[in-house]
Amino acid sequence: MTTAQTQELDVQPTPLALLLLGREADPRSERGVECPGDLPSPSDPDLVERARAAKAKLGDKVFVLGHHYQRDEVIQFADVTGDSFKLARDAAARPQAEYIVFCGVHFMAESADILTGDDQKVVLPDLAAGCSMADMATAEQVAECWDVLTEAGIAEQVVPVSYMNSSADIKAFTGKHGGTICTSSNAKRALDWAFQQGEKVLFLPDQHLGRNTAVRDMGMSLEDCVVYNPHKPNGGLTAEELRGAKMILWRGHCSVHGRFSLDSVNEVRERIPGVNVLVHPECRHEVVAAADHVGSTEYIIKTLEAAPAGSKWAIGTELNLVRRLANRFASEDKEIVFLDRTVCFCSTMNRIDLPHLVWALESLAEGTLVNRIEVDKETEAFAKLALERMLALP
Repeated sequence: MTTAQTQELDVQPTPLALLLLGREADPRSERGVECPGDLPSPSDPDLVERARAAKAKLGDKVFVLGHHYQRDEVIQFADVTGDSFKLARDAAARPQAEYIVFCGVHFMAESADILTGDDQKVVLPDLAAGCSMADMATAEQVAECWDVLTEAGIAEQVVPVSYMNSSADIKAFTGKHGGTICTSSNAKRALDWAFQQGEKVLFLPDQHLGRNTAVRDMGMSLEDCVVYNPHKPNGGLTAEELRGAKMILWRGHCSVHGRFSLDSVNEVRERIPGVNVLVHPECRHEVVAAADHVGSTEYIIKTLEAAPAGSKWAIGTELNLVRRLANRFASEDKEIVFLDRTVCFCSTMNRIDLPHLVWALESLAEGTLVNRIEVDKETEAFAKLALERMLALP
């Protein structure tokens, strides 16, 4: 539809529609912009050597973090690897590093900035490396949700628990309203704590982790959970439904983990007799219920490390990690495959490639600070409060 047609029909494009069309920008969104300047060509045969030279020139001034889902070409330059929270803590433990180059996505770099010192500068090699899940909950939407809970007369009973995979704004909202952050490893502990503080939990932004933890790990029923849809009036829920729920789940999900289905599990069991199905708790509830093992990224790695030689595994998590694990354990005769026949990388994680990393490192080596991720002080204070509550969990 043309602009003239929309004007004739008196249709006003929404900010979200304009953002998706690339005609507007939201500085608080996980969606970023292209890097300024010229990137090295991805076919440049000297990229690896250029990265090594720039990193060597920077020495102890730079600390490179690599998330498990990063490309092999990038992960080879990481000083440490891990999940998002582990990496943020690793950065905080290196106060001598002036530059923290975070090979991950936007919300991870924000968390690193929150936890590191004021004199440290966090750099994201490509600002367009966002997270679709984190994008599914904006500060305005969550504030509107809280108004709905207030009108239903239950806000005082609700404790927000936000997944680490959320923006700094959402972490700050959580801290301001007496809540805590969780990871996929400690979600049950976070929920146990939250239910000691209040009668209900607002779980942001991943509905699947919230539902799986409540039902699988805490013995709740699916009826105890409702899904709040920010794109519907009152979240698509009645006041009675909100009052009757224990878990109010935000309608968000991981685009990678959400693709796995019960058919994927059934198909791989038929194709590979004796296979062990190991999935991340961001997967759908029916997938988690049908799996043999469920756990965080670190749990997946440790489970495969402890697995006997000759065992067979179908893994429901991001493909870069699955492929890396398959190569790592091939010598031990462990068969490791991706759970779904249609393989899929995390598209935003894959935005951090070798040309962007080389560009960032060379720029820093030349004294030019690029792509700094900086959280404002008020947001940082409340977000840090929520993170500290997580660190204090029993």
